[in-house]
Order: sequence, then structure tokens, then C-alpha cells
Amino acid sequence: MTIDSMPSARRILCLWLPRLPTDRRARDRRRSSPFEPHPEERGGAAPPRATVARVGPAQILAAVDAVAETAGLEPGLGLAEARALVPALVAEPHDPEADAALLDGLATACDRYTPLVALTPPDGLFLDITGCAHLFGGEAGLMNDLSTRLSRAGFSARATIAPTPGAAWAMAHYGETAILTDDDLKPALQPLPVDALRIAPATARALKSLGLKRIADLAGQPRAPLAARFGPELLRRLHQAVGDEDEPITPRRPLPPLTVERRLAEPIFQWDVVSAYLARLAASLESRLEARGEGARQLSLALFHADGSVSTAAATTTGAVRDPARIAAVFAPKIEALAARRQIDSGIDLIRLAAHETAPFDARQNDLDGRVQAESDLARLIDVLAARLGSDAVTRLVAGDSHIPEFAGAAMAAHSSRSREFASLTAARARPKSSLHPQGCRQAARSEKTINSWTVDRNRPSVDLSAGAQSRAGGLQPQSPGKRETAVALGLAEEAEPFDAPLPDPPDRPLRLFARPEPVEAVASVPDGPPASFRWRKVRYLVARAEGPERIAAEWWHGGAIGPTRDYFRVEDADGRRFWLYREGLYGRETDRPRWYLHGLFA
Repeated sequence: MTIDSMPSARRILCLWLPRLPTDRRARDRRRSSPFEPHPEERGGAAPPRATVARVGPAQILAAVDAVAETAGLEPGLGLAEARALVPALVAEPHDPEADAALLDGLATACDRYTPLVALTPPDGLFLDITGCAHLFGGEAGLMNDLSTRLSRAGFSARATIAPTPGAAWAMAHYGETAILTDDDLKPALQPLPVDALRIAPATARALKSLGLKRIADLAGQPRAPLAARFGPELLRRLHQAVGDEDEPITPRRPLPPLTVERRLAEPIFQWDVVSAYLARLAASLESRLEARGEGARQLSLALFHADGSVSTAAATTTGAVRDPARIAAVFAPKIEALAARRQIDSGIDLIRLAAHETAPFDARQNDLDGRVQAESDLARLIDVLAARLGSDAVTRLVAGDSHIPEFAGAAMAAHSSRSREFASLTAARARPKSSLHPQGCRQAARSEKTINSWTVDRNRPSVDLSAGAQSRAGGLQPQSPGKRETAVALGLAEEAEPFDAPLPDPPDRPLRLFARPEPVEAVASVPDGPPASFRWRKVRYLVARAEGPERIAAEWWHGGAIGPTRDYFRVEDADGRRFWLYREGLYGRETDRPRWYLHGLFA
């Protein structure tokens, strides 16, 4: 069953929970002591209870339960006076944050009637039920279903349906009629007190002091004097209540573009049945997406339990999808997680699948080399992993607009829209020519056809770095083992042909890049030369070979805010460990004492 708007007169339901704070406390007591009988079941009477808030130095009653109200107590009364009237009063601290959380939970439960639910703090809700009442047997049936569920959950509530939010609020708080039509609107509002217009208490007191106590008393008054005396708010509220001025409500959640749901005649109690119904809803959603030429990017699944609770799950896909099997696969881990957390004790009577974000669907035909299918399989894998592990746990590398290494790339969620705008850092890119990659070194590597790049030759003497010029001539050169050594290294038989392949360029960035460069104490033979030794994490390393520098200047288009110039060196110590260090600041031009940092590890 799908939800579509129907052309009809506007119908607003106002739900008022006058004892929400005390009802919440009562629910908490029942939940903490489920086997303790109610006082009335023990033959005793429940004590009067109230929540108390501090206003300045005074303590006043914020809310009272039915027993306290029967005893003559009401909100706003001082605690000392209340206890003088009712000595048995049980006072509990007022917790508006917990009350707001409960009200939000009730709004979620009311999503079963309409997705257009607005909060009216601290104790009410607006439901735009236009075109929805027929799903419950009419407005009376909807009201009866809502009242029954709230009463079963332990809430005292009043609900009214009217053509305007103002009229529905007025009748719920001060009236008697439950359902108002357009013809009943103005006659039903006239006998109500002016407080029913949702005006400020000071304005209501001023009106009553002038003898204007009911809404009917305002109807015959000239509008200009009322506006001049009490401001525009009074007339605005009056016009909104009678429908002369439109009053929109702001739903707590945006309305999804597409929603499909299934209301069940009998509640279901098995999670595998939930999965079966989800597959049917996904097929229904596919037909609606196909009609729009779109696919879904963000989806949600809501399972409404008969006890009023709601189980929800959300999923984000890599691209626009509408395949029912893929949608079901994305939600399968979510349903497994829900099943692990709770059992379906009261049954599920409503299942809703919504597409919150859609995008044009690009239908692609499989090609002969299988590339399209491979991309689809990868996207499906990402979706399933993200659904099972969380979106933040599945990342991809994206390139940034910076040459500073720590800002040149970042790991972002695979589903992030930004990650799809940049090329992956692992994609092939043109390698710039720099002092780290002398052209002659690359040509020599190709001509000798070596297979082992960046390998430390233990028999090769280390380059003496006492003379700064030697570091550039004796850098980290690729080693060229002979064919015999190559065959042995690869485990080939003596008669086998040796492996003969072009040598890849040495990596220009380390395998491990630190998120923040770590300071080191370095000693260099000359101020602008590579380090001869350095101390990192209390350990001293002697540099055997070095290559560099690669200079990265401050980015002028960022105002040079990144920092001074950096000279990067790739160095290797006597034990074959390779490091990526840089000197910060040009000696004599930017600083007299350059600082050294270790930024990454090659091996």
C-alpha cells in the first residue's frame, strides 16, 4: 500500500498530554518494578504525586497526577502550600529534558498515522491527517485507535480533529467536541475562553479585565483598536483559529519523496516474515522509482509494533539503486541487528519503507570485458559492508587540492558525496619530475631491467654523508641483482628463464604517512643538506643513504597559512629502515634554526 496525498479539506489532529511528566514517572516505576502490584491491587490508594521545578528561590508544582488534581492541587502552586493542603503529596524533581525525549518518542509512534507530525512543546503534538483517516475507518476510527494505544501505555491524553491547528488546539485544551467540521468551527470556538487562542498570559489577563473573556466577545469588536491595544499577535491567532489565515505546521522530519507501506491485519512475530514483507515493499518501491526515472540513495525502514514502539533502520547506497534484491541485501544486516536486540513480543502491524533521497538512475548495459558488472559488484559490496559495519567504517581515499602531504588526501566515508567528486588517490596519475626522481636514474633502471626496487644491498658500502655533496650522488638507487640471483630469489629452477620485467619507479610517498609529523633531533653536515643522524622517540638512527630534497613551498593561494617551506628527504639507516623526513624553514631566509620532522615510513 502506498501513501499518496488526496485532494480534500485540511484536517489537523491535536494531541494534548496534560500529565506527561507524572505519566512518565509512573511508567518508569512500573518498568523498574514489573512484578510489584499496583497500590490499588493491594487494596490501598495510590498517593498523590507531582513534579517540582525550582523558579528562583521557590519550588513550584510543574505537573500533578490525577490523584493530586482530585485533591485540589494544580501546576503553579508552591510546594510548601501544596504540602499544607495535601500532606501525603509525593514530590519528584521535574526533568524537562526527559519529558521532551518522551514526547519525541510519542511523535515517532504517531508516524503510523501520518508522516506529518509536529511537536508543540512541552506536552503536545500536531498531526496533519489530511487524506489518511480512511486507512483507519474514518476520523473516529483513527481517534479511537490513538486513544486506545495511549491509554494502554499509561498516558492521559485528549485529542481533537479540526480544520485548523488553532481550532484543534483550542478544543483539545478547553473544548468538549472531539471532531469539528468546517460548519462547526466558528460556533464551537465562540464559547471558549480567550486563553484558547494561544495568546500570552498577560494578554489574556488584560482582555479579561476589560470584560472580553470569551472568543465570542472578540468577534464583535473592531479590529483596529484590538491591534493597537494588544498588538498583531491577538488578531493573528484569532484569524488562524477560524481559518481566515493559514497556519502551517512544521513536521519534525521532512516528508520523504517516496513511501510504501504495508498495514497488516494481524501482527507478525517472526523476523524472517519481516524480511519477506520488505522484499515485497522493495518491489513496489522499484516500480515507483522506475516511473520517475530515479533510484534511491538514502532509505529507511520503520517497523511499528503493536505496543506503540517503533524499530527503525536507515541505509545509504553508493549510487542510485532500485533493484529489490539490492535493497533487501542492504537492510538484511540491519534486520539481523534488530533481531539480536529485541524480540517481537507485541507483534508488528505496520512496515514502512521510504526513500529519503533519490537521484537520476543511470541504466547501464553490461560490456564484454565485465567492467560494468565489476563496478556494480563493488558498489553492492560497499553497501553491504556499510550496512553491517557502519558508514564510517567503510572509507575510500580522496585527493585534496593541496601539495602539503597531510592535506593532499583524506579517508572519507565511501558513501560520502564528496568522495565521489574526487579521484581516488590510488588511481594512476602523472608523476611530476623532481629531484627525487632524476631522469637518469629512471633510464638506468629501465636499461638494466632490475626487478627489486628500493632493496638494501648488504654488500654495498654505505654512502659517507660527511660531505653533503655525496648524498646527492649516492642516493637510494635501485639495486640490480644478476640473473642468477634473480632466479634464486624467485625460487626458480636453475634451467628456468629468469624473470625479466621493467622496474617500477621508486615510490615518492611512504607506505605509512603520519597524521601529524613528529619532531626529531637531526644533525646535518651542512645547513641545507640531508641529515647524517637523527633521534626519534629516544632512539638514535645513523643515516647510511639519503635522497633529496623535494621542496614543498607554502601555498600562496592559501595565504601561506600552512607554514614555512619544507625540504623532504628519503633516508635509509644502517639497518635498512627507510624514513621520510623534512626540514622546515629555509636556512638564512626563513629561519636561523630549521626544525626537523619525521613524516612517514617507507619500510
